[in-house]
Amino acid sequence: MSERPRREVWCSIVIPVLNEATTIADTLESLQGLKVQGVELIVCDGGSADATLMLANMGADRVVESGCGRGRQMNAGAAIARGDVFLFLHADTCLPMDALALLRNGLRPPGHCWGRFDVRLSGHQRLLRVVEFFINLRSRLSGIATGDQAIFMTRQAFLAVGGFPDIPLMEDIAISRALKHRSSPLCLGERVTTSSRRWEEKGILRTVLLMWWLRLSYALGGDPAGLARRYG
Repeated sequence: MSERPRREVWCSIVIPVLNEATTIADTLESLQGLKVQGVELIVCDGGSADATLMLANMGADRVVESGCGRGRQMNAGAAIARGDVFLFLHADTCLPMDALALLRNGLRPPGHCWGRFDVRLSGHQRLLRVVEFFINLRSRLSGIATGDQAIFMTRQAFLAVGGFPDIPLMEDIAISRALKHRSSPLCLGERVTTSSRRWEEKGILRTVLLMWWLRLSYALGGDPAGLARRYG
């Protein structure tokens, strides 16, 4: 684990990575300006075999290595985080310009203790606009967030629910369910932009159907390990 000199921190951005050498440098570069606003950048590596660790050490405040699995990695990052607010960000996702102000204003007690952003997929195909519309609508109606939506929460809420479950898939769904018992989510209309590479590589409609099947299977008690193998 590597660490940079300490400064006052109120928000910890935790980024789980696995072989993200093509994205992590740009992601960290886009977040550098937030450091002067009381943000620390923590990268949690799950065993990358490429240059991810080297690139992460160049831009993150702290880098920690853990076992593979996003839930496990994000818990490892939260364990060393110093902020009162945790924001869990995928390596291929970009925050809106006013993200910090939105968190400061939205997480004031006694209101929401957690939330997420609306999402925009990076591709230009019209069908992706339909997909992201229904992702955001489903999240608002269900109160369930996905990792692509940059889930955030107070430290107190994270500790109260015991962090992310150590499962290979659906850790975002599971923690959303737990957090809903503490407060409704703050559903921000401002958008994070996340890569549409999986949708485009695997086929948009095929990916939609796969996601629906995985969520339904998990809701009906499907084994997360088996679902993770199907997800690929």
